Amino acid sequence: MRKVKAQAVEEAVRRACIEANLVGSKDLVEAFQRAREIEESETGRAVLDQLLENLRIAEREKIPICQDTGYAVFFVERGEELMIEGGTLDEAINAGMMRGYTDGYLRKGTCDCLTRKNRGDNSPAVIYTECIPGDGLKISFMAKGGGSENMSGVAMLKPAQGWKGIREFVVGTVDKAGANPCPPIIIGLGIGGTMDKAAVNAKKALLRPLGEKNPDPELAAMEAELLEAVNKLGIGPQGYGGRVTALGVSIIRWPCHIASLPVAINVQCHASRHREIEL
Repeated sequence: MRKVKAQAVEEAVRRACIEANLVGSKDLVEAFQRAREIEESETGRAVLDQLLENLRIAEREKIPICQDTGYAVFFVERGEELMIEGGTLDEAINAGMMRGYTDGYLRKGTCDCLTRKNRGDNSPAVIYTECIPGDGLKISFMAKGGGSENMSGVAMLKPAQGWKGIREFVVGTVDKAGANPCPPIIIGLGIGGTMDKAAVNAKKALLRPLGEKNPDPELAAMEAELLEAVNKLGIGPQGYGGRVTALGVSIIRWPCHIASLPVAINVQCHASRHREIEL
């Protein structure tokens, strides 16, 4: 049984929250550069240049990439032979997140869903934990902005609608969203499972690095088809028109009930702030 101190988890999460909000990830920077090369709109290219400059300024000046520093979401892979000393894993993650948002001067944006009173500490984080063999611990952090989250959705399709129905749902959702989620966006898609499983998988799919091909050839082809269809909408960077409406599409597929075809799309904004921790 391997032991990890709760304090070590807390500190690692604190650093990840700050770094993700201040420093653009390598896969994002490279995706912007690829988008800049294929964007045909002069305005679109200018917007992409500004987004790249924004990343450089944020890293240099140590200020947030975006004023919306996001709802804190964590996906955790915890080994069955791992013990957390000095507290629970969820407590350590939440404590680290709250410290990170305070120490990093990040906007705290969680509130009571009905009274709208701000909680003042960005708590509670959303934490999804999966038990895996061994004694490892991997924590993936995602800062999820409200503008893109609001454009996400779930559809309970009829099985007979199949791939055509899925494609229509995805393209229609992006078309309706327009400029609201701050394009160029990243699309996470959960197909199958139950309503809630599809939604969780859609969000989890966003963690796959941009430019990394799906290992399943069938899903890779589906992702390429959806990306092409979405980019043909012409929404473009920040909604000013152009060829690059989305930087990527990532799909997670799951078995479902014979009477169902749940599909969830989780839209991510161009900032796509995420970090991974291994302890």
